[in-house]
Amino acid sequence: MNILDKIVADKRVEVDLRKSLIPVKQLEQSVLFERNTVSLAKKLIDSKTGIIAEHKRRSPSKSVINQNLNVFDVAKGYEDAGVCGMSVLTDGKYFGGSLDDLLTARASCNLPLLRKEFIIDEYQLLEAKAYGADVILLIAAILTREEIKKFSEFAKGLHLDVLLEVHNEEELHKSIMPSLDMLGVNNRNLKTFDVSLNTSKGLSELIPNDFVKVSESGISNVEAIKELQPYGYKGFLIGENFMKTDDAGESAKQFINKLLL
Repeated sequence: MNILDKIVADKRVEVDLRKSLIPVKQLEQSVLFERNTVSLAKKLIDSKTGIIAEHKRRSPSKSVINQNLNVFDVAKGYEDAGVCGMSVLTDGKYFGGSLDDLLTARASCNLPLLRKEFIIDEYQLLEAKAYGADVILLIAAILTREEIKKFSEFAKGLHLDVLLEVHNEEELHKSIMPSLDMLGVNNRNLKTFDVSLNTSKGLSELIPNDFVKVSESGISNVEAIKELQPYGYKGFLIGENFMKTDDAGESAKQFINKLLL
């Protein structure tokens, strides 16, 4: 069992428990459920930087990244820095996140928020909407084509943007469908955790231009972005780079200023 299989097995148990505790009706009655969402895909298309900055306390590959920064300050800092959107990890067991982090981020900024989660059930899309997300992540490695179709169409019905993440050509081919807004290429090999920008470069020409291209993982300097932009990438998900500093917002601001030089 690799780490992804383990996470998904635990996630099924967790989601079943959550469903038994909070009925769908309760999620649909939440104050944020009626909120007009903001499209991250549209913001990326119009942006010169395309930075999606992440709030992430820890990860299976890096263990602790930063337990000290609170979500409120990070979200405000990212917004002040001029990022396009914010990704919020909501997995507790492996990443130290929660849905409350999403709620806090929503209360502290007007950025499009991505719920970064291992989605295996439509219920999690209703949660995302109820807790203030604008975008959901679907991971091709853990879903069948039918599930990708079902979840992405369900998300569109909730006015949520859909970012679909792939790691290789096989995942990309099974995933392309009209109900996606963004196609994200994760540069991290899930089996070895090695990171290479060549993954994004190699897959770029296979991604139809109808989708906003996003590169994820291993983007730790301005040069990496400048290297990927000629391949048509408009979005760049940056997690650990900002979070491993004492002030994620300030770190993002300096990065963006350097990128715009």
